[in-house]
Amino acid sequence: MKPSPRRAAPGVLLLGLLGPASLAAQVHGLPVRNAGIGTGIGAGADLGRPNADLGKGLAYGLTGQAGFGRIGATVSLARHDPAGGAAAVNSAGATLNLKVFGGPLVPLAVTLQGGLGYHTAGSIEGGRIRNVRVPVGLGVAMTIPNPVFSIKPWLAPRLDLRHTRETGGAVIGALTRTTRDFGISGGVEFGFLSGLSVRVMYDRILAGAGHDPSVLSVGAGFRVGR
Repeated sequence: MKPSPRRAAPGVLLLGLLGPASLAAQVHGLPVRNAGIGTGIGAGADLGRPNADLGKGLAYGLTGQAGFGRIGATVSLARHDPAGGAAAVNSAGATLNLKVFGGPLVPLAVTLQGGLGYHTAGSIEGGRIRNVRVPVGLGVAMTIPNPVFSIKPWLAPRLDLRHTRETGGAVIGALTRTTRDFGISGGVEFGFLSGLSVRVMYDRILAGAGHDPSVLSVGAGFRVGR
Protein backbone atom coordinates (compact mmCIF):
# COMPACT_ATOMS: atom_id res chain seq x y z
CA MET A 1 0.00 0.00 0.00
CA LYS A 2 1.49 3.34 -1.06
CA PRO A 3 0.99 6.29 1.31
CA SER A 4 -0.75 9.38 -0.12
CA PRO A 5 1.23 12.67 -0.52
CA ARG A 6 -0.60 14.41 2.32
CA ARG A 7 0.80 11.93 4.86
CA ALA A 8 4.08 11.05 3.16
CA ALA A 9 6.18 13.70 4.94
CA PRO A 10 5.28 12.76 8.54
CA GLY A 11 5.40 9.10 7.57
CA VAL A 12 8.93 9.37 6.18
CA LEU A 13 10.03 11.19 9.33
CA LEU A 14 8.40 8.57 11.52
CA LEU A 15 9.97 5.64 9.70
CA GLY A 16 13.31 7.37 9.53
CA LEU A 17 13.37 7.79 13.31
CA LEU A 18 11.75 4.54 14.36
CA GLY A 19 12.38 2.20 11.44
CA PRO A 20 16.04 1.34 12.17
CA ALA A 21 15.33 1.04 15.88
CA SER A 22 12.61 -1.51 15.12
CA LEU A 23 14.99 -3.88 13.35
CA ALA A 24 15.70 -6.92 15.44
CA ALA A 25 15.39 -10.64 15.47
CA GLN A 26 12.06 -12.40 15.60
CA VAL A 27 11.94 -11.04 19.17
CA HIS A 28 12.99 -7.44 19.67
CA GLY A 29 16.58 -6.81 20.77
CA LEU A 30 17.89 -10.39 20.68
CA PRO A 31 19.68 -12.39 17.95
CA VAL A 32 18.01 -14.84 15.60
CA ARG A 33 19.32 -18.21 16.79
CA ASN A 34 19.69 -20.89 14.14
CA ALA A 35 22.15 -23.37 15.65
CA GLY A 36 20.53 -26.63 14.63
CA ILE A 37 17.84 -28.80 16.19
CA GLY A 38 18.32 -30.33 19.61
CA THR A 39 16.51 -33.53 20.54
CA GLY A 40 13.85 -33.31 23.23
CA ILE A 41 12.37 -30.37 25.10
CA GLY A 42 14.30 -27.45 26.52
CA ALA A 43 14.25 -23.85 27.69
CA GLY A 44 16.72 -21.00 27.60
CA ALA A 45 17.27 -17.41 28.71
CA ASP A 46 19.28 -14.68 26.97
CA LEU A 47 20.53 -11.21 27.83
CA GLY A 48 21.28 -8.88 24.92
CA ARG A 49 23.09 -5.58 24.48
CA PRO A 50 21.77 -3.82 21.33
CA ASN A 51 23.78 -1.12 19.55
CA ALA A 52 22.74 2.53 19.06
CA ASP A 53 20.63 1.73 15.97
CA LEU A 54 18.49 -0.49 18.18
CA GLY A 55 18.26 2.01 21.03
CA LYS A 56 21.02 0.53 23.23
CA GLY A 57 19.85 -0.51 26.71
CA LEU A 58 19.26 -4.14 27.65
CA ALA A 59 17.07 -6.88 26.21
CA TYR A 60 16.20 -10.15 27.87
CA GLY A 61 14.07 -13.08 26.82
CA LEU A 62 12.91 -16.62 27.51
CA THR A 63 12.63 -19.36 24.90
CA GLY A 64 11.00 -22.76 24.93
CA GLN A 65 12.09 -25.30 22.33
CA ALA A 66 11.24 -28.78 21.13
CA GLY A 67 12.99 -31.02 18.64
CA PHE A 68 11.93 -34.39 17.24
CA GLY A 69 13.96 -35.90 14.43
CA ARG A 70 14.47 -33.34 11.69
CA ILE A 71 11.75 -30.97 12.90
CA GLY A 72 12.12 -28.37 15.63
CA ALA A 73 10.22 -25.35 16.93
CA THR A 74 10.73 -22.51 19.39
CA VAL A 75 8.53 -19.95 21.12
CA SER A 76 10.06 -16.79 22.65
CA LEU A 77 9.03 -13.82 24.78
CA ALA A 78 11.32 -10.81 25.21
CA ARG A 79 11.52 -7.31 26.66
CA HIS A 80 13.83 -4.52 25.52
CA ASP A 81 14.49 -1.57 27.83
CA PRO A 82 16.17 1.07 25.62
CA ALA A 83 18.56 3.67 26.97
CA GLY A 84 17.52 7.29 27.43
CA GLY A 85 14.17 6.67 29.06
CA ALA A 86 12.40 5.39 25.92
CA ALA A 87 9.42 3.11 26.45
CA ALA A 88 10.13 -0.60 26.86
CA VAL A 89 9.22 -2.92 23.99
CA ASN A 90 7.63 -6.32 24.65
CA SER A 91 7.66 -8.84 21.84
CA ALA A 92 6.79 -12.43 21.03
CA GLY A 93 8.13 -14.75 18.36
CA ALA A 94 8.37 -18.31 17.11
CA THR A 95 10.45 -20.34 14.67
CA LEU A 96 9.96 -23.56 12.73
CA ASN A 97 13.14 -25.45 11.84
CA LEU A 98 13.90 -28.24 9.37
CA LYS A 99 17.20 -30.10 9.30
CA VAL A 100 18.21 -30.60 5.68
CA PHE A 101 21.60 -32.19 6.37
CA GLY A 102 23.26 -33.90 9.31
CA GLY A 103 22.61 -36.76 11.67
CA PRO A 104 23.67 -38.29 14.98
CA LEU A 105 27.06 -39.34 13.61
CA VAL A 106 27.60 -36.33 11.34
CA PRO A 107 29.10 -33.27 13.11
CA LEU A 108 27.96 -30.82 10.41
CA ALA A 109 24.30 -29.77 10.38
CA VAL A 110 22.42 -27.50 7.98
CA THR A 111 19.04 -26.18 9.11
CA LEU A 112 16.37 -24.24 7.24
CA GLN A 113 14.50 -21.82 9.49
CA GLY A 114 11.45 -19.61 9.20
CA GLY A 115 10.44 -17.24 11.98
CA LEU A 116 7.68 -14.85 12.96
CA GLY A 117 7.86 -11.99 15.45
CA TYR A 118 5.51 -9.25 16.60
CA HIS A 119 5.75 -6.12 18.72
CA THR A 120 4.08 -2.72 18.98
CA ALA A 121 5.46 0.72 19.79
CA GLY A 122 4.19 4.27 20.13
CA SER A 123 4.82 6.77 17.31
CA ILE A 124 5.98 10.37 17.41
CA GLU A 125 2.57 11.31 16.02
CA GLY A 126 0.65 9.77 18.89
CA GLY A 127 -0.41 6.68 16.99
CA ARG A 128 0.55 3.04 17.30
CA ILE A 129 3.10 1.13 15.23
CA ARG A 130 2.67 -2.59 14.70
CA ASN A 131 5.74 -4.51 13.54
CA VAL A 132 5.62 -8.00 12.04
CA ARG A 133 8.97 -9.69 11.29
CA VAL A 134 9.63 -12.76 9.18
CA PRO A 135 13.26 -13.97 9.15
CA VAL A 136 13.97 -16.82 6.70
CA GLY A 137 17.42 -18.33 6.43
CA LEU A 138 19.84 -21.23 6.53
CA GLY A 139 21.97 -22.15 9.55
CA VAL A 140 25.24 -24.09 9.42
CA ALA A 141 26.53 -25.58 12.69
CA MET A 142 29.55 -27.75 13.49
CA THR A 143 29.61 -29.83 16.69
CA ILE A 144 33.12 -30.43 18.03
CA PRO A 145 33.08 -33.23 20.62
CA ASN A 146 35.06 -33.00 23.83
CA PRO A 147 35.30 -35.36 26.84
CA VAL A 148 33.80 -32.74 29.16
CA PHE A 149 31.64 -30.58 26.88
CA SER A 150 30.85 -30.07 23.21
CA ILE A 151 31.67 -26.91 21.27
CA LYS A 152 29.27 -25.78 18.55
CA PRO A 153 30.13 -22.79 16.38
CA TRP A 154 27.38 -21.74 13.96
CA LEU A 155 26.60 -19.14 11.30
CA ALA A 156 23.20 -18.26 9.80
CA PRO A 157 22.60 -15.82 6.93
CA ARG A 158 18.98 -14.86 6.26
CA LEU A 159 16.47 -12.66 4.50
CA ASP A 160 14.84 -10.39 7.06
CA LEU A 161 11.35 -9.15 6.16
CA ARG A 162 9.53 -6.49 8.17
CA HIS A 163 6.02 -5.13 7.75
CA THR A 164 5.24 -1.92 9.65
CA ARG A 165 1.79 -0.41 10.02
CA GLU A 166 0.98 2.82 11.82
CA THR A 167 -2.55 3.77 12.82
CA GLY A 168 -4.10 6.52 14.92
CA GLY A 169 -2.58 9.79 16.05
CA ALA A 170 -2.00 12.36 13.28
CA VAL A 171 -2.03 9.70 10.57
CA ILE A 172 -5.10 9.68 8.35
CA GLY A 173 -6.03 6.07 7.67
CA ALA A 174 -3.04 3.75 7.97
CA LEU A 175 0.57 4.09 6.87
CA THR A 176 2.27 0.85 5.90
CA ARG A 177 5.75 -0.14 4.79
CA THR A 178 7.49 -3.42 3.97
CA THR A 179 11.28 -3.77 3.96
CA ARG A 180 13.58 -6.61 2.91
CA ASP A 181 17.08 -6.67 4.39
CA PHE A 182 19.97 -9.09 4.61
CA GLY A 183 20.72 -10.33 8.12
CA ILE A 184 23.34 -12.61 9.60
CA SER A 185 23.77 -14.15 13.02
CA GLY A 186 26.28 -16.50 14.56
CA GLY A 187 27.70 -17.71 17.80
CA VAL A 188 29.33 -20.42 19.86
CA GLU A 189 27.55 -22.82 22.20
CA PHE A 190 29.04 -25.05 24.87
CA GLY A 191 26.98 -28.12 25.79
CA PHE A 192 27.46 -30.32 28.84
CA LEU A 193 26.41 -33.94 29.43
CA SER A 194 23.91 -32.80 32.09
CA GLY A 195 21.86 -31.02 29.42
CA LEU A 196 23.06 -27.56 30.45
CA SER A 197 24.45 -25.24 27.77
CA VAL A 198 25.84 -21.72 27.62
CA ARG A 199 26.06 -19.53 24.51
CA VAL A 200 27.29 -16.30 23.03
CA MET A 201 25.51 -14.87 19.96
CA TYR A 202 25.82 -11.89 17.64
CA ASP A 203 23.29 -10.56 15.13
CA ARG A 204 23.55 -7.82 12.51
CA ILE A 205 21.13 -6.49 9.90
CA LEU A 206 22.48 -4.63 6.88
CA ALA A 207 19.67 -2.12 6.54
CA GLY A 208 21.58 0.46 4.50
CA ALA A 209 21.60 4.26 4.79
CA GLY A 210 24.20 4.03 7.54
CA HIS A 211 21.97 1.93 9.80
CA ASP A 212 23.20 -1.52 10.76
CA PRO A 213 21.28 -2.67 13.86
CA SER A 214 23.19 -5.30 15.82
CA VAL A 215 23.09 -7.03 19.18
CA LEU A 216 25.49 -9.14 21.24
CA SER A 217 24.00 -11.57 23.74
CA VAL A 218 24.89 -14.22 26.28
CA GLY A 219 22.60 -16.97 27.46
CA ALA A 220 22.08 -20.37 28.98
CA GLY A 221 19.75 -23.26 28.33
CA PHE A 222 18.75 -26.67 29.60
CA ARG A 223 17.40 -29.60 27.62
CA VAL A 224 15.98 -32.99 28.55
CA GLY A 225 15.65 -35.99 26.26
CA ARG A 226 19.01 -35.58 24.55
